[in-house]
Amino acid sequence: MSSETHVVEHGAEPAFRQHHFVDAEQQFSTSKIGMWLFLATEILMFGGLFVGYGLMQGVYPEAWVAGHHHLDRIMGAINTVFLLCSSFTMVMAVHASSTNQKSKTILNLLFTLAFAAGFLVIKYFEYSHKFHDGLLPGRYFAYHGGGPPQQAMFFGFYFVMTGLHGFHVVVGMALITWITIRASRGEFSSAYYTPVDLVGLYWHLVDLIWIYLFPLLYLVS
Repeated sequence: MSSETHVVEHGAEPAFRQHHFVDAEQQFSTSKIGMWLFLATEILMFGGLFVGYGLMQGVYPEAWVAGHHHLDRIMGAINTVFLLCSSFTMVMAVHASSTNQKSKTILNLLFTLAFAAGFLVIKYFEYSHKFHDGLLPGRYFAYHGGGPPQQAMFFGFYFVMTGLHGFHVVVGMALITWITIRASRGEFSSAYYTPVDLVGLYWHLVDLIWIYLFPLLYLVS
């Protein structure tokens, strides 16, 4: 059950309650169930990629080991720290919004955006290095440093999985920016902070997916 209460002032419903819900409690619960269902579809999508990655790794283990040596573990580790920190600041933002702490809500959301931006900057440098060396997927693979030709398949998975994850990071940043603007307008309180909570759930999934991607891609051997 949510800590959000069905507040009635002078016989009027709270402004945030949508007309098709019985009360604020039902609105919050329904919204959260909807978000969990959406996140389940996201897990299924990435799960299919994880399965395909594992199957091909079993078929071409040498290519996978050779391919992962071109990835920068330090950059991957820093990005992992960035996302873990962003997950913490997102939790703090949800807590602050649920306890009527407007300034702390905004501050933690801005920290979350900063960590996410740092993640994308490092990813840009990683991608630039791969493009420069010709470490590209499929028929675009143009690396001349030797190694199994199936490395092209490894980088196919690398770019699809990290690219899709990066897209989710960008979407998450857009959502966090949206709720930051709303928080600055004073729209959230202990009575209503559903958007912050739901965006937080989405962001935690983005972080969780990277926790799986980092060892799969960067720590193959």
